[in-house]
Amino acid sequence: MRILLRMAHAIDALTEWLGTISALLVLVTIAVGFYNVVARYLGRYIGVNLASNIYIEAQWYLYSLTFFLGFAYILKHDINVRVDFLYANWSPKTQAWINLLGTLLILMPFCILGIWVTWNPVLSSWGRLPNGAWGNWEMSPDPNGLPRAPLKSMIIVAFGTLLLQSVAQLTKYIAILRGHDEIMTELAAEVEEIVA
Repeated sequence: MRILLRMAHAIDALTEWLGTISALLVLVTIAVGFYNVVARYLGRYIGVNLASNIYIEAQWYLYSLTFFLGFAYILKHDINVRVDFLYANWSPKTQAWINLLGTLLILMPFCILGIWVTWNPVLSSWGRLPNGAWGNWEMSPDPNGLPRAPLKSMIIVAFGTLLLQSVAQLTKYIAILRGHDEIMTELAAEVEEIVA
């Protein structure tokens, strides 16, 4: 179990790093959005087009990346929305059972299905033709737009990192059920840190 817990902690470290990148992307997204607004109005005022579809598309690409990279972080810190008022009153072991079953029966199959369903459309976006040859990347239909293939690839990365984090969470739930009290303390501290 100790080896599995070390593996779970390594996955947690990766997830923390992705969460940090996601938080930084929020700032970059705000900066690009601010530039878009200023460029549009300043350009109108001085009679020069300072705006471009590159910046507009970059803004929503960055916005998408924020979520794609943040999915695993949300799972790790258990900061997803819960509407079950009974869950909060259950013992940590009962919560671990519910989380274990939900992760094993719903979350992990959903991630695998997500990767499977998006695999061919992503390859198609990179230029994979039906005959197996490679063509051009999928590009934005807007003038000066960005390529769509890299962003679509992040869908698979998002499902992959979420699946990886679900393996780490599953390991922690099993550890709780086997009586590793330090895991319960660690998870509670993480949640308090996020809430504070």
